[in-house]
Amino acid sequence: MDIELSQRLDRIERLLASQKKVLNFDDVCDYTGISKSYLYKLTSQKRIPFSKPNGKVIFFDKEELDNWLLLNKQKTTAQIEEDATNYMFQNRKH
Repeated sequence: MDIELSQRLDRIERLLASQKKVLNFDDVCDYTGISKSYLYKLTSQKRIPFSKPNGKVIFFDKEELDNWLLLNKQKTTAQIEEDATNYMFQNRKH
């Protein structure tokens, strides 16, 4: 029973954290599922948008983070087939 209650509290805390506009490092790990070591790597290589207002603590804008997470969207097979069909009709010779 204690384990179930602890899990539910953890879930509630994660949901509350995801409602914030600005996330800290740990919030981002919880929100995205990215490990701390990989997130450190992404920030050190400047491959993820973040702010460091005082030169020490790292913060993330949730909206920018969401946009970053949705980069490199992969098309479904149906979307690729539709694009191919549209291309064929638009580029056929008369």
